[in-house]
Amino acid sequence: MYTTVKLKKGEGRLLRHGGMWVFDNEIAQIEGEYENGDLVCIRDYNDYVMGIGYINDNSKIVCRLLSHNINAVIDESFFEMRLRNAWEYRKNVVDISSCRIVFGEADFLPGLVIDKFSDVLVVQSLALGIDKYKVMIVDILKRILAEDNIKIKGVYERSDAKVREQEGLERIKGFIGDEFDTTVEIVENGVKYYVDVKDGQKTGFFLDQKYNRLAIQRLCKDKKVLDCFTHTGSFALNAGLAGAKSVLGLDASDLAIQMAQKNAELNALSDRVKFQCTDVFDFLTQAEETGEKYDFIILDPPAFTKSRNSVKKATKGYRDINLRAMRLIKDGGFLATCSCSHFMTYDLFTETIAQAASNVHKRLRQVEFRTQAPDHPILWAADESYYLKFYIFQVVDEK
Repeated sequence: MYTTVKLKKGEGRLLRHGGMWVFDNEIAQIEGEYENGDLVCIRDYNDYVMGIGYINDNSKIVCRLLSHNINAVIDESFFEMRLRNAWEYRKNVVDISSCRIVFGEADFLPGLVIDKFSDVLVVQSLALGIDKYKVMIVDILKRILAEDNIKIKGVYERSDAKVREQEGLERIKGFIGDEFDTTVEIVENGVKYYVDVKDGQKTGFFLDQKYNRLAIQRLCKDKKVLDCFTHTGSFALNAGLAGAKSVLGLDASDLAIQMAQKNAELNALSDRVKFQCTDVFDFLTQAEETGEKYDFIILDPPAFTKSRNSVKKATKGYRDINLRAMRLIKDGGFLATCSCSHFMTYDLFTETIAQAASNVHKRLRQVEFRTQAPDHPILWAADESYYLKFYIFQVVDEK
């Protein structure tokens, strides 16, 4: 029925333990003809059936698993089952007013991301195999949401990630269906935001930090707060809403800062929450030279590494940014710091922060450790689904 992808003896460990990928160096042979994007049967070296997935020999990830069941029929009913399961899960674990509905492999729909911002969906297709189904998937999801009286006014595609080129796909963005105003207003943790789904980073807004932003609120009252890599102001605005005395948000993107300022106005926080377009590393150096101090500093940098090859350089970047921040925190003040790269593992990130603290003679008392919001579920055996590490510390001078 399907072309067979047969694995080498001793390979397929990820699949056997619940993973979703087959890499090019795991494959012994491919039996039968196929076109990239086709469904194939994945078998172990001894012909044991491991599942059905789609194939693309342009990528190092040659096969992405859709089902372990060889008898599964990959049709509209199959995708409806997957989407219903994803939506029911979100209804149980997260505020669904704005959330990630589909998180790729962790929702057993590899290569697909769908975010909901109020009444707008943003779709990101990252694999050829799922690309051919995306319009059908959108139609199914809209029907499912309508059952909960959620009417989607528009769908925008943000398949413009560079990773698509590794699949032999062009980077594209645009409307799926009717056009609409691509600036969407959402509310999260009581904070209002304008989200630019057309030109904002990734799908327009970082939903994965939702409850981490909420976690900082209780520490911000009457504090002087510095929010580094603020993007469109999310941590800064949570600090302002929680009663911070003053908040300064920094980002190198002028477009992001303009949106952050609009978000401050939207929440009537412009008097206490300010933003500055600048290089964060340069700002921290200058602030140290002038003796500036803060009660609370938040570090939410972009991923300093997106491959194993650059982990060493990224480690230096994380260590540098954290030690600079620690120097500016008043004795007994707080630091929130995170990494959004799955290549920066928990152990490596933790060790890097500890080194930074040692280098500047600070002692850290951990308030809490967090990961991504549960609408970005971590699928065990799929390491790439666990990427966000988020610490809150009290920073104490050595005495």
